[in-house]
Amino acid sequence: MKHSDIAINLFLKGANCSQAVFASFGDITGFDEKTSFRLASSFGGGISRLRETCGACLGMCLAAGAIFGYDDIADRSAKTDHYAIIQGLVKKFAEINGSYTCREILGAEGKSTSPVPGERTAEYYSKRVCCIDCIRTAAEILDEYLEQNGKI
Repeated sequence: MKHSDIAINLFLKGANCSQAVFASFGDITGFDEKTSFRLASSFGGGISRLRETCGACLGMCLAAGAIFGYDDIADRSAKTDHYAIIQGLVKKFAEINGSYTCREILGAEGKSTSPVPGERTAEYYSKRVCCIDCIRTAAEILDEYLEQNGKI
């Protein structure tokens, strides 16, 4: 099963957009689903429903960090290289989705910043087609990058 399919299925089961994308790459990051859900739990809804950076995009960045990130904090070259990777992924995400900002992607639906998540109903999902598209896009972009760099 493709990472995008896994991510969408996780979202449809109740994971937030960031959890769905990040957890779908557990086979590569090495993080189990529970740990992935915990690590990405703050980023759904554009950072805890603040409607800032799209959670699906952030889930992609988290996964890319787990796979390609640096751990020598004094290595400026590694930091520069990593930032270039992430900027490239995010720019591609924005090109496809028109933005990487949740409120801009959601439009009128993105005005609410209440911390209370929407009830996961058929109506909720019918209004979140753009979220499903963003989740798919984020996973596909990272998969493409992984393939290009010999990680899958």
